[in-house]
Amino acid sequence: MAGDGGGLLGRLRIEGPTMPEAMARIAGLITADPETAAGAGIVDLAELAGTSTATVTRFSRILGYAGYAKLRVAIATETGRAEQARWQTDISADIAPGDDLDQVLGVIAAADTRAIQATAAGLDTDGIDRVAEAVATAGRVELFGMGSSGTAGREMAFRLERIRVPVWFRPDSHSALTNAALLGPGDVSIGLSHSGRTREVIETLSEAGDHGALTVAVTSFGRSPLAEVADVVLTTSVHETTFRLAALSALHSQLLVLDLIYVAVAQRTYERTAEALEVTVRAVAAHRLPEPGGRPRNREQRP
Repeated sequence: MAGDGGGLLGRLRIEGPTMPEAMARIAGLITADPETAAGAGIVDLAELAGTSTATVTRFSRILGYAGYAKLRVAIATETGRAEQARWQTDISADIAPGDDLDQVLGVIAAADTRAIQATAAGLDTDGIDRVAEAVATAGRVELFGMGSSGTAGREMAFRLERIRVPVWFRPDSHSALTNAALLGPGDVSIGLSHSGRTREVIETLSEAGDHGALTVAVTSFGRSPLAEVADVVLTTSVHETTFRLAALSALHSQLLVLDLIYVAVAQRTYERTAEALEVTVRAVAAHRLPEPGGRPRNREQRP
């Protein structure tokens, strides 16, 4: 995931600790002081990390860059954007038991906003296009995720079924696996896991792929077991705060990715989508309270 460096630092914070030891040290140096890293030559960075220039080059290529020179440009570009977007006040990710709610709100809002911005900056839009095209014409779409990731999957299924996409969210691993085995070419399976290491999700996506379905991984770790079994990998970014570990903080970023897929599908099926939304609005109109003034809402009015 190269490009202009969007989401690079967030990716290094997430994936760096999982890399081989020498590369993990390089990632740590860059994330700890990106400005210094952007100004350092390849020999300087190698010495600081206690490794070789060849390792720095391999590190750059693993991230999708032709060499360290391209990586330096990406770091400098992203550092410059971050400086321009710096918050008026520095908000710590730490929340103490005695902090007032205004301060807690600021921390949470800042963390989620940064995670969404980083996810958007680093998102593979070509991958989104491929997935949306497949979902728009799929005979069957299966979504699966555990815990918080399951919440995102369930929401996506609700949105897609509203526009006449044949979609199912499976609430348990056995039903997910058995239905993944029934998929085939022309179908789509989307697995969600922040860590990319949730065994049930990996098995389900692998099963779907074995039968010819397009497999999609939504994960914060682009180099994970889940990513290895997927045809398309869409990466998310997270910013932890006290009491909100990474897996819990990933929900907003996952929803951003899924929402983009949903809108792209709706664009490709505009007539069908418009008709489906119209009839579903009418179906529930009678269950809404009257508008202010006491006038009842009739079945032809939109909510």
